[in-house]
Amino acid sequence: MPAHMRIVSLLPGCTEIVCALGLADRLVGRSHECDFPPTICHLPACTAAKLNVHAASREIDRQVKSLLEDALSIYRIDTGKLKELQPDIILTQSQCEVCAVSLPEVERAVSEWIGSRPSVLSLAPASLADVWSDILRVAEALGVAQSGQELVNKLRARIAAIASKSRAVGHRPSVACIEWLDPLMAAGNWMPELVELAGGQNQFGEPGQHSPWLTWEALRERDPEVIVIMPCGFNLARTRREMSALTTKPDWENLSAAKRQRIYLTDGNQYFNRPGPRLVESLEILAEIAHPDIFRFGHERVGWEKL
Repeated sequence: MPAHMRIVSLLPGCTEIVCALGLADRLVGRSHECDFPPTICHLPACTAAKLNVHAASREIDRQVKSLLEDALSIYRIDTGKLKELQPDIILTQSQCEVCAVSLPEVERAVSEWIGSRPSVLSLAPASLADVWSDILRVAEALGVAQSGQELVNKLRARIAAIASKSRAVGHRPSVACIEWLDPLMAAGNWMPELVELAGGQNQFGEPGQHSPWLTWEALRERDPEVIVIMPCGFNLARTRREMSALTTKPDWENLSAAKRQRIYLTDGNQYFNRPGPRLVESLEILAEIAHPDIFRFGHERVGWEKL
């Protein structure tokens, strides 16, 4: 990779991949949501949200649906800033219009540039295998293919060690992962895989498929032993503040997970919702939650806490 290569990452997961590859010093710009590792937070943000991210869950959902119905993006790209940074490559995504700026938006932003245009690499991971493939794609595009393979090997080895240990457990609790509180949404994509690897039985959402909407009646009827709350974009404190959307539901206190005090809040923003290297830490969190007598990685009160 040329020593002068300039990288702009418009997706938190991509930013974390670049840094895990040892190329943090090549980053010149980021998205407004890229905040890990903290050492990249000084970089200029090239995007902004058009909606009020401080609103309640239901209002955020309403704003998102309203913008998308009008065929509008929920994000704004600072095309002037992007051009000023003169990146050689821009990393973005085409998986979810709600997660980050999309590939068409980035292509429109650079379409009128005169002179050399940056290359654009777009990721669309839907499964763990996709995430590993994307790390290799990013590494190859940045000229560090060997580092990419080494990183993937290390991540997969850590996952294999947890999976091996969890396979030996006697009881695999039923687990429901909640990705949005109001309206209810279960977690899909790579999350069903992580639940199974952690030694649980996933109750909602299909591996490799988009996160599905969920009714309160379906959650109550399935009555999982463990409920893990991981709202997209919310940290632990924000998740706790929003929990009244669930705790005020009829029969909430009669759920098995509530009776057994097995409802867990997590930092969905930092972990589960980012397809990158920290999906391994996300698995560690799930393993601690599903089998606290077997797994202790030290994520409690940082990545998760009991309701």
